[in-house]
Amino acid sequence: MGNLKNVVLPLLLTFFLLHLPFAKSVWFFNYHIHVRNDLPSRNSPPHQPNLLLHCKSKKRDIGDRPMTTGQDYTWDTKINFFRTTLFFCNARWVGHKSRIFDAFVAVRDEDRCSEYHSSCMWSVRADGIYFSQDNATWFNEYPW
Repeated sequence: MGNLKNVVLPLLLTFFLLHLPFAKSVWFFNYHIHVRNDLPSRNSPPHQPNLLLHCKSKKRDIGDRPMTTGQDYTWDTKINFFRTTLFFCNARWVGHKSRIFDAFVAVRDEDRCSEYHSSCMWSVRADGIYFSQDNATWFNEYPW
């Protein structure tokens, strides 16, 4: 029994120490999710929300966020041990369209969102919901 302790404990300690850089970079790392309302406001009354955003994960419901054009909503998350962290949102363009999209998927976003200030950037526009990993180049990932 004493021999088993002398072998197993050092092996476990070595395993955890070797994986510590990975743990620091993923499990203890804050990701910032930004969703910006870039919808046209030409048919909306001034200062009236034209986007209703409801985002949640399995464990955390952020709730409804009425947004006017130009507003940015941001929240933070960490990746769980199993890398199954998922935040999804329902974007409702008032009087027009509605679309559910995945705002953060751990295995998809852990690398691409770490390039620009650890941020996943989303822009809700007239033709869909766009993603950017650098806040300069945008891709329509979820057309209406």
